[in-house]
Amino acid sequence: MPLFGLSSPGPFFDNKVRAFWNLQILGWLAWLGLRGISGLANGQPLAFLIPQTVSAITGFSLSLILSVCYRTLINRRPLLMWGVSFGLAGVATALWAFTDAWVAQIQNPNSDAGFTGLLLGAVYIDATSLAAWSALYFAINYFLQLEEQNDRVLRLEAQAASAQLAMLRYQLNPHFLFNTLNSISTLVLLKQSEPANAMLSRLSAFLRYTLANEPTAQVTLAQEIETLKLYLDIEKMRFEERLRPHFAIDPAVARARLPSLLLQPLIENAIKYAVTPQEDGADITISAQLAGQNVRITVSDTGSGLSADGADPTTGFVATESTGVGLANIRDRLAQAFGDQHRFDTQTGADGGFTVVIEFPFQPDGQMTIGTERT
Repeated sequence: MPLFGLSSPGPFFDNKVRAFWNLQILGWLAWLGLRGISGLANGQPLAFLIPQTVSAITGFSLSLILSVCYRTLINRRPLLMWGVSFGLAGVATALWAFTDAWVAQIQNPNSDAGFTGLLLGAVYIDATSLAAWSALYFAINYFLQLEEQNDRVLRLEAQAASAQLAMLRYQLNPHFLFNTLNSISTLVLLKQSEPANAMLSRLSAFLRYTLANEPTAQVTLAQEIETLKLYLDIEKMRFEERLRPHFAIDPAVARARLPSLLLQPLIENAIKYAVTPQEDGADITISAQLAGQNVRITVSDTGSGLSADGADPTTGFVATESTGVGLANIRDRLAQAFGDQHRFDTQTGADGGFTVVIEFPFQPDGQMTIGTERT
């Protein structure tokens, strides 16, 4: 609703009713002051202010009526809106001019100008004044509507981006949860209750963290690394000495911010394609350091790499039901978080192994806690 219901483009319009009355009162006081000063400067007596005051009050009252009518018409079809608005402005001008001429004739009954002459003289001034008031009214309202539409578009874009990030994040957890529960089920079937209980405890710690953080949240790199250690604790219950993780994190980048659980699917894929197929397992190295104004994170493994016939040409990763969204998911999350200010590369060594390099702007944040406890 114009003026009385639009979102504010600035502090002045936070309260639409107050803003309208401020403009209305100040505008008509300025109109009266301008008319009064102009008349007195041209040698008019002080009595000249009486009809001008009556004229200002009449114009003020008529403009209030017009504001109610305009507010009803402003969102109608243009032909109807402008046609009725011009008609109402014409009627208001006629009433105002008639009032001005009548007051002027009462004040100066012996004036040489007849009622018709006074009426025609008032029509020009009053029509100009109401036209200026109407133009200002419509201009302010259309400006507010434009601001409201822009705000709505920005909110919708933010909601869409948030929804997409949430979707990408939620795609990561089911695969890991399925594998872990499957391992726990296997341990239970083998009557290995102690390892099963330990894995359940670690899983609960990891899930407490994932549920405590919003899917669209950004966390510090230190928090992300701590989360990876929780995850690896669970996986080491499955692979024992076959899984050998190594961390090389420069303390200078520990406070860098990145999307929550961004690195977990990289570790998950490294375990699937490097640790699982090899009898002696594999080493997985996670390193992070400054690279100019960026943070560079490298995740590498000592597996056999990707075969030419098994790689997805789009994502650079093997596309199977179990891998889920693969590396394309991580690319999307990086694009959502950093736009085009990020780098995402994958490399396969000549002697095997697979490496993922991620770079993004260094945006330090206060040190954050994991929000969970190891149990």
